[in-house]
Amino acid sequence: MNNNIRNIIEQTILTESEAVKRLVEYLDDSVEKVILEILRFNGRIIATGIGKSAIIAQKFVATLNSTGTPAVFMHAADAIHGDLGVILPNDIVFCLSKSGNTPEIKVLVPFIKHFGNKLVAIVGDKNSYLAQHADYVILSKIEKEACPNNLAPTTSTTAQLVLCDAIAIALVECKGFKASDFAKFHPGGTLGRKLYLRVSDILQKDKIPIVKPSDNIKEVILEISSKRLGATAVIDNDKIIGIITDGDLRRMLEKNENYTNLKAIDICSKTPKTIYCEELAVKAFYMMENNKITQLLVVDENNHYIGMIHLHDLLRAGLV
Repeated sequence: MNNNIRNIIEQTILTESEAVKRLVEYLDDSVEKVILEILRFNGRIIATGIGKSAIIAQKFVATLNSTGTPAVFMHAADAIHGDLGVILPNDIVFCLSKSGNTPEIKVLVPFIKHFGNKLVAIVGDKNSYLAQHADYVILSKIEKEACPNNLAPTTSTTAQLVLCDAIAIALVECKGFKASDFAKFHPGGTLGRKLYLRVSDILQKDKIPIVKPSDNIKEVILEISSKRLGATAVIDNDKIIGIITDGDLRRMLEKNENYTNLKAIDICSKTPKTIYCEELAVKAFYMMENNKITQLLVVDENNHYIGMIHLHDLLRAGLV
């Protein structure tokens, strides 16, 4: 029984992946013309469909909006009951349908054509009503659904999804859409924070651990304990001399039976890692990870020490 289940899973994956590979064979210059139309009109994309195709159209809209191409979803059934008003003169309408012959599509298409908007069909049958009346046809033809009864939309919706993703990525490339642009549309979540959150945004400005080179061990311990960052910078006349961490204190105790006369300068690490305050906070995480440390000294544009960032700060900010 277990082997049979595994075989079903494997066969489904193979059926759908083979269908996706064959999509390349159906591509023609329509795809390039569609992308150029979108860039030329500088309007929105209206994506519509019925049933499972409508769900893929919604995903298409979400991908476009997040990558800098304004898009709106319009359900084909709702469109003929008032939602057609969402379409503006420069909009390009994408209609997704496996058969291209559903009643809702047949009612909707003449209205779109009457408005004068360009109609792009992502459709499985090039001889369908939708394909015959569209300005551009992108063929999402499949041999069979992964469903054993060849009924439930599975392979067909996968094919539609892949074509929609390909169109979205082509627009990303043509528009020169960068990671910094992506961040503008993704301010929430871990991804967004990695793209826009800077060290200065999470630096605790009320906790700046600092000692002088001549401070004794007791003063060093009190400073580390009071600021709760597990370390302190050693500063002399605005110049960074080094850093003392909890680990440095432990190593000092192991090496010295008599440490009462030791000063901060005697036990500090002389080559501390620093980061500019306007660097992306995620860079601080990678620096800590690569150097196997948990603190970084933060400096301003003049390389003056302005605070310390701890791994826990990055965790609280939701970066990792």
